[in-house]
Amino acid sequence: MQRRIFLLSTLSAALATAGCASVAPATAALPGQWDTFNRSQVEALIEALGKRSAGYQPAKPPYAVFDWDNTSIFLDIEEAVLIYQLENLAFGATPAQLDTAIRRNIPATPFVAAHNNAAGRSVAIDAIAQDIVASYTWLHANYGGLKGNLPLETVKASPHYAAFTTKLRYLYEAIGDTFDHDTAYPWVTYLFAGLTQDQVRDMTVKTVRWQLGQPVAKVTWTSPAGLPGRAGVVSVSWKNGLRLQPEMQALYQRFRQAGWDVWVCSASFVDVIREISSNPEFGYGNPADRVLAMELERDADGRIQPEFRRGYDQTQGAGKTRNIRRFLVPRYGYGPAFVAGDSEGDQNMMADFPETKKVLIVNRLRAPSTDIGKFSAQAVRQYGQADARYLLQGRNDNTGDWVPSQLATPLGGTVGRALK
Repeated sequence: MQRRIFLLSTLSAALATAGCASVAPATAALPGQWDTFNRSQVEALIEALGKRSAGYQPAKPPYAVFDWDNTSIFLDIEEAVLIYQLENLAFGATPAQLDTAIRRNIPATPFVAAHNNAAGRSVAIDAIAQDIVASYTWLHANYGGLKGNLPLETVKASPHYAAFTTKLRYLYEAIGDTFDHDTAYPWVTYLFAGLTQDQVRDMTVKTVRWQLGQPVAKVTWTSPAGLPGRAGVVSVSWKNGLRLQPEMQALYQRFRQAGWDVWVCSASFVDVIREISSNPEFGYGNPADRVLAMELERDADGRIQPEFRRGYDQTQGAGKTRNIRRFLVPRYGYGPAFVAGDSEGDQNMMADFPETKKVLIVNRLRAPSTDIGKFSAQAVRQYGQADARYLLQGRNDNTGDWVPSQLATPLGGTVGRALK
């Protein structure tokens, strides 16, 4: 409690004396396309509580918590790994295990109308799951990387490949748009069933390398008309072209140099986040043990099971707050002084800790009905004020780059705006 009071009083005194926007850090300015107000606010916070501040205690440092997808990077690493899995048939499950994984906790009700098939008919889990498993059974028996002997390029010529990859990616999108986050968020992680930690981490490296060479663009897949199955012909679109975020790479480093601890709290799978955030090739330098993320059960051989880890909270929404309170608050004695995020999955941890002095929101034009949409509006209203809690950082989704303002430009758009 004494440390918590110290953190609050030290920062309050520093900001009252100098005004956060005008505090000059003793180190060079954070590089990159920052909004200048946001940069000055974050730099002042780092200095006010960092190792050069009066009373700094190395054993009890301030700490920052970052979301990963669409915050620390551009786009979503979990979604990118899914595409890599599909493109390369990098699965460890048997057909029966995959059937269990894709049906887990999914209601039998039809998906929302936006995910009707090409004939305009609704689709539900039973029909699409049967189609996916039927095609995967053929692929599993024939592809040399599974239980067959055919090369990947040969099996890609089969309609089963296009049906399987499209319908599984479609299912991910349909679940996310139809059901609540508690149902949708962990679902994609179940597709790692049968793989080991090392296999997932290796696949993550290959995914990042591949994605960095892809254009930032919308991609659409349509399942083959010649193999409609029970669900019929379906289509799905997503954003491709994941990018590492140089401003965030530098910010992680700046926090650590100033004596802060840095943590990642992500709704992606834990082994994926450990690899991309800690691998020196990717520039973030985050220790692998400084990750709170989605956890699944493992068998005695370390193979991942399509079951959420018992006794753990999902690391999304209120679950992010619960994980921080469970693992970090007892360790430090207080909550994070800085939080960064971009979505509804982050809004709880942005608001739930009285010790949090600054919140950086990567602007993705969130709906004004959501808490994060309201936080974004507050950031616009308080722009330029030294006591602003929420900082809205703009981005151009056509390139994946930050912009030096609060404005967000959606993919395909030409005009940036601050709020939805």
